[in-house]
Amino acid sequence: MTPSPAVRAVRPDSGLGALLQGAQFIDAYRVGTGEPGLEARTAAQRMLSVSPAWVDALMRLRNLLVSPFGLKTPDPAATTDVDVIGIFPVVSATPRRVVLGFDDKHLDFRVVVDVANGDVTAATLVKTHNLLGRAYLATILPFHRLVVRTMLGQAALKHLA
Repeated sequence: MTPSPAVRAVRPDSGLGALLQGAQFIDAYRVGTGEPGLEARTAAQRMLSVSPAWVDALMRLRNLLVSPFGLKTPDPAATTDVDVIGIFPVVSATPRRVVLGFDDKHLDFRVVVDVANGDVTAATLVKTHNLLGRAYLATILPFHRLVVRTMLGQAALKHLA
């Protein structure tokens, strides 16, 4: 079994707030890949294209619980011409940064994947709109931290490329 790469919490880049004005939540995690030429899209694909079974189970549970409230649930089978990585629409992309996310009635979120000097940093920004958004964010935060660390670790594993 391949050892898990060291994923660590880091201070979010001060300029990230411009990607989602008014965000009330921002966090960031970083992992070293040993690949100085790694591009952000490749890192994001490694992170988000394959999920461990427990992450898939959490997402199915999440979708089941939020659908009665009219919240968006990803449909990977839906035919669309929108650029996506994993289940997330691409908002913008350069070789060094990919911004993913969407806006919903309860909250807007962005996942930002940056690469520099062989490191991959994943930051999450959330702007809540109402009580439902704040309750949703509070409920998922403990899971979010574990899922992000797990998924980011995949960016350092070359065999997933």
